Amino acid sequence: MSPTNPMDIRQPRTKLQELGIVLVTGVTGQLGYDLIKLLSKDYQIIPASRVNFDITNPKMTMDFIEDAEPDVIIHAAAFTDVDACESQQDKAFAVNGLGARNVAIAAREVDAKLFYISTDYVFDGAKTEPYREYDHPNPQTIYGKSKLMGQEFVGEQLSRFFIIRIAWLYGQNGHNFVKTMLNLAREKEEIKVVDDQRGSPTWTMDIARQIRKLLSTEAYGTYHCTSQGSCTWYEFALEIFKYAGYEAEVDPNGSAYLVPKTQDLRTKNQDLTPGTQNLRPITVKPVTSEEFPRPAKRPTNSVLENYMLQLQHLDTMLPWKESLGKFMRSIDSQQSTVSSQQPKGWNHGQDRQT
Repeated sequence: MSPTNPMDIRQPRTKLQELGIVLVTGVTGQLGYDLIKLLSKDYQIIPASRVNFDITNPKMTMDFIEDAEPDVIIHAAAFTDVDACESQQDKAFAVNGLGARNVAIAAREVDAKLFYISTDYVFDGAKTEPYREYDHPNPQTIYGKSKLMGQEFVGEQLSRFFIIRIAWLYGQNGHNFVKTMLNLAREKEEIKVVDDQRGSPTWTMDIARQIRKLLSTEAYGTYHCTSQGSCTWYEFALEIFKYAGYEAEVDPNGSAYLVPKTQDLRTKNQDLTPGTQNLRPITVKPVTSEEFPRPAKRPTNSVLENYMLQLQHLDTMLPWKESLGKFMRSIDSQQSTVSSQQPKGWNHGQDRQT
C-alpha cells in the first residue's frame, strides 16, 4: 500500500498555526486522540495511523514523513496489549522497537524533534519508592523490553528527542479502567479489583498539555509524565465511584459497599455526571494479583516521579484525584456508555493502555 499524501489530510495554515507542523502517530489511541484535540488549536496537525503508513516498513515511513515535512513528530503509536506481546514477540519488537527506529531515522532526515511515548513497564516494579528517570530499567515483560528497545533506538539516531514515560492512562477515547468500572456498576453486584499494585492514574489530556509545554522548548531528554500522588487499582475504583455519585461503607475486611446517592443530593454536590445514571448498589472487593494470573507480569510499583520536569520547573501535572474529577465531569453520554464488552482477558486493575 502506498502512503497517503499528507497534503490530503493537512489542515490549512492559520496565524495560530505558524508555530509549526506537528505529525502525530497513533491518533486512534487514547493519548493520540487528546493530542490532536489539544494541539490543533495552535499547530498545523498531520494525524497518522496504520491507514496512512506502516511504521514497521522503513521506506513507507520515510516517504510519508519526508512528504509531510513536520517540525515535530509525536510518536504515540505502539503495540500496547501487554499480554498479547508475550505470545506475539516478533510483532512487539517490530512495532515498538523497529517502528520507533524507523520513525527516528525519518525524523533525523527531516530535522524534526521527536517525542517518543514510553512506559512504566521498562522498570521491574520492585522498588519501594517512586521511580525517577535515572533509575536503571529492568523490564520483566516483552512489552517492556520492546519499548525499552524503542527508547534505545531513538537515543542512537537523534540528539533532539524527548522520551515521555507514562502509566495508568484513562481518557475520552477507547477502553479504559474508568469506563469499565462504570459499566460493571450497571451489570454486577460485586466487583473484584486488585489492591496490591500501585501507580498514578493519569488523564491523557493532562499528558497532552504537558507535551504542549515541552514542545516549544529544547529541554531534550527523558521524562516521567504522570499525575501527582498514587493509589492502588482498588483505591482508584473507589474514587471513580465517589465521583459517579456513590456513598461507601467499608467493612473490616476492606470490602466497600456502595450505594448511589439520592438524585437531589448528587445534583447538589455536582457529582452527577452524564452516563452515571442507572447505577445500582454494588460491593467492591479488594483482591491480590495472584487471583488474576496473566501471561505478562504486572509491576507491583508503577509510580513514576516527574523529577526532571520538577527540576526544570516544567511540571504541569495535577494531583490524580483532581484530574479524575475533571475527567468525570467531561464525559458525555455517548462516550461514558461505551460497550461493556471487554477486550479478551481483561481483569480489572490488570490491563494497561499506554
